[in-house]
Amino acid sequence: WHFKDFFTVAVKEAQKAVSPDPAIAEPKPEEPKEAPPAPTGSENITFVARVCGESLLKKPTVKWFKGKWMDLASKSGKHLQLKEHYDRNSKVYTFEMHIIAAKANFAGAYRCEVSSRDKFDSCNFDLVVHGNKNNYIAVHVSTEPEVDVWEILQKAPPSAYEKIAFQYGITDLRGMLKRLKKMKKEEKKSAAFLRKLDPAYQVEKGHKIKLQIEVANPDAEVKWLKNGQEIHPTGRYIFESVGNKRFLTINNCTLADDAAYTCMIGDEKTVTELFVKEPPVLIVRNLEDQMVMKGERVEFECEVSEEGAQIKWEKDGVELTRDESFKYRFKKDGCKHVLIINDVTKEDCGHYRVKTNGGQSLAELMVQEKQLEVYQNIADLTVKAKDQAVFKCEVSDENVKGIWYKNGVEVKPDARTHITHIGRIHKLTIDEVKPEDEGDYTFVPEGYAFNLSAKLNFLEVKIDFVPRQDPPKIHLDCMGRTAESTILVVAGNKLRLDVPITGDPAPTVVWTKGEKVLTDSDGRVHVESTKGHCIFTIEGAERQDEGVYSVIVRNPAGEDTADINVKVVDVPDPPEAPRILSVGEDSCIVQWDSPLFDGGQPVIGYVLERKKRKSYRWMRLNFDPYKETTYEAKRMIEGVAYEMRVYAVNTIGMSRPSAASQPFVPVAPTSEPTGLCVDDISDTTISLKWRAPERIGSAELEGYGVEYCKEGSDEWIPAFSGLTERTTVIVHDLPTGEKMQFRVRAYNMAGPSLPATLQQAVTIREIMQRPKIWLPRNLRQTLIKKVGEMINLVIPFQGKPRPQVTWTKNDEPLDPKQVSIRNSDTDTILFIRRSERKDSGKYEVQVQIENVEDRASVNIQIVDLPGPPQNLKVIDVWGFNVALEWKPPKDNGNCDITGYTIQKADKKTMEWYNVYEQYRRTNCVVSDLIMGNEYVFRVYAMNMVGLSPEPCLSKDSAYIQKTGDFIAGYNATLSCSVRGIPKVSTCDLNYMSQHQQAAGINVTKPIWKRQLSGIIGESRKHGWPAWLCSGIFSSGRFERVNCLK
Repeated sequence: WHFKDFFTVAVKEAQKAVSPDPAIAEPKPEEPKEAPPAPTGSENITFVARVCGESLLKKPTVKWFKGKWMDLASKSGKHLQLKEHYDRNSKVYTFEMHIIAAKANFAGAYRCEVSSRDKFDSCNFDLVVHGNKNNYIAVHVSTEPEVDVWEILQKAPPSAYEKIAFQYGITDLRGMLKRLKKMKKEEKKSAAFLRKLDPAYQVEKGHKIKLQIEVANPDAEVKWLKNGQEIHPTGRYIFESVGNKRFLTINNCTLADDAAYTCMIGDEKTVTELFVKEPPVLIVRNLEDQMVMKGERVEFECEVSEEGAQIKWEKDGVELTRDESFKYRFKKDGCKHVLIINDVTKEDCGHYRVKTNGGQSLAELMVQEKQLEVYQNIADLTVKAKDQAVFKCEVSDENVKGIWYKNGVEVKPDARTHITHIGRIHKLTIDEVKPEDEGDYTFVPEGYAFNLSAKLNFLEVKIDFVPRQDPPKIHLDCMGRTAESTILVVAGNKLRLDVPITGDPAPTVVWTKGEKVLTDSDGRVHVESTKGHCIFTIEGAERQDEGVYSVIVRNPAGEDTADINVKVVDVPDPPEAPRILSVGEDSCIVQWDSPLFDGGQPVIGYVLERKKRKSYRWMRLNFDPYKETTYEAKRMIEGVAYEMRVYAVNTIGMSRPSAASQPFVPVAPTSEPTGLCVDDISDTTISLKWRAPERIGSAELEGYGVEYCKEGSDEWIPAFSGLTERTTVIVHDLPTGEKMQFRVRAYNMAGPSLPATLQQAVTIREIMQRPKIWLPRNLRQTLIKKVGEMINLVIPFQGKPRPQVTWTKNDEPLDPKQVSIRNSDTDTILFIRRSERKDSGKYEVQVQIENVEDRASVNIQIVDLPGPPQNLKVIDVWGFNVALEWKPPKDNGNCDITGYTIQKADKKTMEWYNVYEQYRRTNCVVSDLIMGNEYVFRVYAMNMVGLSPEPCLSKDSAYIQKTGDFIAGYNATLSCSVRGIPKVSTCDLNYMSQHQQAAGINVTKPIWKRQLSGIIGESRKHGWPAWLCSGIFSSGRFERVNCLK
C-alpha cells in the first residue's frame, strides 16, 4: 500500500472558488507539475492537502510546518487559519491552510506531514511572496561544488565540530555527534555482504541519492528498512538488482528522509545514516548604515530565509559574543535577527557584519558627540494687561527636556502658566498678563551648558482726560515706539496686530493691504474692535501675507492712519537635487545650488544626508550647518551604490530635503596602464601598444585615452575622440621629423587613471628595414594537393618601407583568372579556390625595396587518380593456374603508382573477387582456380589518391580443363563439387583400387565448400585408379566416378 498515491498538496487563491479537480487530487508521479504563480503582498493564499481515506480506519493526522521544526498549529490566529472536512461520497479528507494578507516574511519552505498508525508521508513546497511595485524577495542559489560534510567530520578534531556545523548548515549538533560516534565504530565482517553500506550519506534537499551494496549470493533476497519500518517500492523509492549488486534509489529527498536505513539478508544487516542537507541560509534583508549620538541605543536588524538559522555577528572582522557587561545583546524573532548595542561610545564606530552559511551583509555605525542645535530662539515680547504671552523655542533633539526660569527662579505651571513640550518645540504660555509677570525668562536644556533668554515687557496704557470731541489717535509702542514698525512672524504662526487707539466718540477702524480692504470674510482674517484697541489677526501666516498693512481710524473729530510692515519668515525652500562631481575609492564630491527662496532670512548653512540605493534609511553626515555648497563625503564602501540629499538651514529652521541625487558608486580610478611601447613607426603614423592596468577595481574599465604633445610642450592633444577598448592603436597625421611624446590613461566611472608615458620622446620618421621572407616550415618541401582542393598560402615577410611583392610560376607571370594574390604590410597570400593539374609547378615570390630584395620558392604538386593499366593478357594456363601480364597506365595521376589490384570472375556468374591488393609488379599468377570453370580478369592501378576509376579487362578468358592427367612426382588435387536441395547429409570419397596404401593418399572433407578433396602425395605409376564420390540426402543417393591419370 503506497501512501504517496493518496496524498497531494495543491495551492489556490482564496478569492477564487475552485472546485476539487480529480486531475489535481491524483497527479501522476512521472508528469512534472508546474509551480503555481508567486503571490504578491497582501493577497490571501490557500494550501489544500487531500488524503484518500478508503483504507483508513480513522481520520489521519495532518501537521503543517514552516522551516524544519516550526509547527504552524501554534501560530493560528489572524493571519493563519487551519481547516478540515470529510467528503463521505468520495471518502477523501481535505485539510486546508489559509494565509490571510500574505507578507514578505511569510516566504520560505513549508512541509505538510500526514500519518495514520504505521503509515506516513510528507510533501515539501516553497512560498515566494512578491511585494507591490518594485519590492520583491530574491532567492539566490549557491553554485559551490558539493562537499561531503561527514567525510570532513571524520577527519576533524572534536574542537572543530561546532565551526563545521555552522559552516555547512547543520543545526542538530547533538544528534550529529551521536551519529558520528556510531559511524566511527568498526563493523564485523559479514558472509552475506561483499560490500556494505557506507557509515553515512549526505544529499541536498530535493536531490536524489542511490544506496548500493554487494551480496555474496546473486540470488539472495534483500529487505530495505527506514527507521526500522520496511520500505516498499514507490515512485520515490526504487529497488534495483544487477548481478550481485543491490540498489535503493530515493528521489526528491525531503527532510522526512533524514533517517537510519538498514539492508537485511536473513539475520545479517548493514546500517547507514542518511543526512538531508537543507539549502544555504540566505540574507533577504540587509543591514542598514546608522549614525547615532553618543549614549544612544543602536539596533542592527536583518532578515534571513529560514527560521531558527544560525548566524554570526562581527565587528571589523572580530566575532561578537555576549559579555558580562551586556554591551551586546542578540535577539531572534522568527526570520529576524537583531544586534543591540546599549550606550554606544566612540569606540563602537566601525563596520558590523552578519554572516550565514549562504551570504553576508555589511553596515557602518557612526557615533557623534551630542551637540544640541537651536533652530528657533525665544524672542522678547511686549504685551499689555489681559493679553497672552507665548515664549517659544525649537531645538534639534526632540528628546531633550528643559526647565523655564523667571529672574533665576524656576517657573511652575499653574492656572495661568502652561509649559508644553511637543517634539522639538518648547513653549511657555502666560494667560492674562499682569504687571508682576514682567521680567527675564530663560529656558535651560537638560544636560547642556547653555540657555536661551528673552524679556517680557508689560505695556501700561495710561488714560488721560480728554475732551468730548477728541480726534482719533493711533498709539504704537513697540520697537522704539516708531510710527512705522516692521513685524516679523514665522510662517504657520498666528499674526496678531493689537493697536491701541483713542478718540471720542469711539472711532471706526478700517484695515487695508494695498487697495484691498480686509474683513472677516477672508476666512483666515479676523478684525475686532474693543474699547481702546483694534485687533487684526491672521491664522496661520503664509508667505503671501507679507506686506504693508494700514490701519485707519475715523470719528467726527478727524482721522488717523498708521502703516505696519509685516514680514513673514519661513524655512528656506529645498535646494535642487545635488550633483556628484567626482567619486573616489570611499568618497565623493557633491555640489548643489542655493535655494531659490531663503525664507526671508539668510541661509546659515546646509545639512547633508546619504543612503544606500536600495535602503530606506538616510544617515546624516553633519550636525553643524555646513556653509559651502561643495562637500566631500567620506567613509563609504567601494562598489555600493549611494544617493545624496541636502537640507538648507536658516535662523527659522531647516527646509524640506532636496530631491535625491543620481545614484553613484564610490570607486577609485584604475592604476596606470603597463608596458607602453612603440610597435611601429612611419613618416606620419606611429603604432603603440600596452597592457591592461594591474588594478581595475570594482568598476568596469570603460576604455583608454591616448594623447600626444611635442617635446618641450605641456599641451596634450587627444589622438582621437572618445575612448578605445583595444590595447593597440595607430595614431595618424603626425608631423614628419618632429619629436613627440605619448601617454595613455585608463578610464572608469571614477575618471582617468595616472598616465603611462613613454620613457623618451619619439622622432616621427620611418626606419629602413631590410626585406626578408619568413617561409613557413611546411612550405619548404613540396606541397601536395588533390585536384579540386583549395590552396591558401600565407607567407610572412618584413621590410620598411612597404616592399613590392612579385609572384611567378615557372618564371612566368601568374594567371589572375586562376590565382588570386593579396598583399599586406607584413604578409602575402596566394589563393586558388579549386586546384587543377595545370596548377602544379614552382612558385616564386620576391619582395624588393629599392635595390634590396629577397626570394623564396614553393613547389606545388596537384595529384589525381591514375588511369587504367594497359594491355592485360593471359600468358599461360596450366592445371589450376593462370599467368597474367600488363603494362603500367599512361597517366599516373602526377604521382607514383603504389600498386595494383587484380580481380577474377567466373564467366557464369561474373561476380568479381580480389586476388591481389597493393600488388607492385606488372605480372602475376592466379592459382586455386576451379576445374571446369572459365575465368576473366581485370586490373586497377593505385596511387596516393586511390584506385583508377576504370580497370583494364583481359581480352582473353582462361578455361580450366577437367582432365585427370597429372605429372608423376608432383602433388595433385581431386575436387568433387556437390550441390543439392536439400543439403547433402553425408559424403564419401572412395579409392577403387587395391593399391590405396602404396599410393600415399590423404582424404579431406571441407564441409564449408561442400567439396571433398583427395590429396595424392608422390603418386607413382600404379595404373589409372578410379575414385568414387558418393553421398546421401533426403531425396536419394548420388555417385560420381573420377579417374586419375
